[in-house]
Amino acid sequence: MTSIASESVATILCTSKQTRFNIQTADYRELDIDGLNITVTSSAGKPSGGAKGKSKARSEGTEILVDAKLRLKAGQRYALVGRNGSGKSTLLRAIAEKLIPGIPEATRISLLQQTSISDTDSDVRPEDDDSITTPTPVDGSAQSSRTVLEHVIEQATARSDVEQEIRALSDGINSTDSVGPVRAIRALRHERNQKHLFQVDKNARLRSRDRGLAARKALKAFEKKVAESHRVNQPQDEISAETIKSETQEALDMLADLQLQVEPSKVAETESKAKRILTGLGFSEAYMSKPVNSLSGGWRMRTALCISLLQETDILILDEPTNFLDLLGIIWLQRYLGSLQDTDEAPTLILVSHDRDFITICSDLLILKEKGLTYFHGDLPTHEASQSERKLWLTKMKDAQDKQKAHIQQSISNNMKAGKANDDQNKLRQAKSRQKKLDERWGLTVSAKGGRFKLNRDLVGHHFTAREEIDVPPDERPVSFVLPEPLDLRFPGPLISVENATFRYPTKVKTKLAAPTVLQDINLSVHMGDRIGILGLNGAGKSTLVKLLVDETKPTSGAVTTHPRLKLGYYSQHAVDVLQEQGRADPSLTALSMLIEEVAGELDEGQVRGVLGSLGLPGRVASDIPLGKLSGGQLVRCELARLLWRRPHCLILDEVTTHLDYETVTAMREALRDWEGAVVLVSHDRWFMRGAVERLIEDSDSEEDEDEKGIPRRRLVYKLRQGNMTRLENGVTEFEESVAKRVTKLLSL
Repeated sequence: MTSIASESVATILCTSKQTRFNIQTADYRELDIDGLNITVTSSAGKPSGGAKGKSKARSEGTEILVDAKLRLKAGQRYALVGRNGSGKSTLLRAIAEKLIPGIPEATRISLLQQTSISDTDSDVRPEDDDSITTPTPVDGSAQSSRTVLEHVIEQATARSDVEQEIRALSDGINSTDSVGPVRAIRALRHERNQKHLFQVDKNARLRSRDRGLAARKALKAFEKKVAESHRVNQPQDEISAETIKSETQEALDMLADLQLQVEPSKVAETESKAKRILTGLGFSEAYMSKPVNSLSGGWRMRTALCISLLQETDILILDEPTNFLDLLGIIWLQRYLGSLQDTDEAPTLILVSHDRDFITICSDLLILKEKGLTYFHGDLPTHEASQSERKLWLTKMKDAQDKQKAHIQQSISNNMKAGKANDDQNKLRQAKSRQKKLDERWGLTVSAKGGRFKLNRDLVGHHFTAREEIDVPPDERPVSFVLPEPLDLRFPGPLISVENATFRYPTKVKTKLAAPTVLQDINLSVHMGDRIGILGLNGAGKSTLVKLLVDETKPTSGAVTTHPRLKLGYYSQHAVDVLQEQGRADPSLTALSMLIEEVAGELDEGQVRGVLGSLGLPGRVASDIPLGKLSGGQLVRCELARLLWRRPHCLILDEVTTHLDYETVTAMREALRDWEGAVVLVSHDRWFMRGAVERLIEDSDSEEDEDEKGIPRRRLVYKLRQGNMTRLENGVTEFEESVAKRVTKLLSL
């Protein structure tokens, strides 16, 4: 069976194996689909119906999955992992839109997917000055006038649709016309049939062969039913008294059912749950009452996350839900998703996140790699250790067998030579027997569980040999992330020094009220080799402090001084949005052309390509793919290339891990760990902060490495709260524990 979804720039083609037997179960939280193939083609049109057309579309497209098995167990929590560009978002969309044949139409699927947002400001709290947030219009005047709370409840429950049906039925039943209820129920039935017709038509278009024939017959039958239901304006004298009586009763029954859905107690329960979720995601009571069109990009994403969590669903899909959350929201979401397991009919969860600490809530891994799906019961570190151990075991086994095989082949050669020379049939038979063993019974000698190999149990079916070949997994191409060594300073001194810096916004002219203090008496010095982490909830002033450090903002009082020869590299949390805007403004702009223009002749093209390649943007990716077509992770690398070609002494990184996959985050953490320059890191990613700043890395003798290089490093973690900055003696763990206490209080409300 084949399913197709088209857009203006791409087409998703999904196929899977189907059975003629009815194997659908009542539990829609489960999926079991064999032979899954997903291809993304550049053509917007649909492929032709013939095999040749399908083959051509498949060959010209990008294969995401080939003969994969999609298996989801009810109530399980899966972490979908894979490198940037492997097709994770495409797979999630195919599941959510039911493009994959075999997903029951009755399955309720809720999807939160990454969205391109240009006005994100994740460090602005709802309580902050409204002038800092740029209002973003929402489509539809009615939707724009709703408050945040009303919008969440409406989107999650479709409450307005139910209320509209109630009004239509009530008007018909309460009318003086005796056929008013009949016309109302018929109009409602016809409207529902028209909506269902779309799904029946979709099934007829997407199915082929016998199933397609049956679906097209069902479509014709349902089209007749829709035509018959369009009898709203039937003359009154043609409607019998029995019909009026039966359909009036049907209208009353339907009205009663609809009124149960908007029963005050149920509405109050939904509203209470929505408030709890919004509070956990950082919304204040006052902000819940504001119009939804006043939300900035980051807060719109939090609203969408709240809608996904509030909906009744069978499969919940969250694609990078932590991108716009602070640590309070991340820990709250982590615990909330964990608490869903204690409820009846807990939804199946598919989670994508670069935050390794966050995905520990998942019990299973769904690994998208080499156009296939593999499963692992356990967390990511356990899987990595297991894969490493298995590879080492297979390598040792193969090396041992290769030596044994060489010895046997030598003995076969000797026996054949001696047997032919002396006409010794025993040696010839022995040589043939050993050769047969090499040809048919050479390979794995243990089962998948590590026990003794048994042919009839461990190798069922038809095979060319009686043993499986020892297949050692090849080494993956490592994620490239190389930081250039900084230039010499020539004379010592702090790179950046902040002394008693205080910052507040200017007094408002209209109200003449003094703006609150954002930062109060900040003292900070950054020296060569330092690793400084800055933690704080949204609105604590982290972005303002960063702007002071990079001289984008001047302190109201105090001083910020820098080393005379300082070269600074600043990665802004809005960097990806800025690059996307540049890509839209100039569709021909590539990473290579942009960087060549920026270096202004200081580097030749070969050196520019070297900088891009060291960060994972090699060859044609840098020169041929327009900036607007690059993924979020590739744009992060592009922005880092703009910073690193100058060989800076200090890197200030504000939420740099957003848009990156976990392997790239790991490579960046390793690169920052031993870099000779200074790093000031602002991030909500606990795992990344621990490794890059505190050097708490698994299986690492970090202090010995540091002593060998002889580079003095200070590793400091600070907390910003209400404009005051204090040092955390226990680092990230201390901040995490303090936030966890607040989360416990929120969950107990």
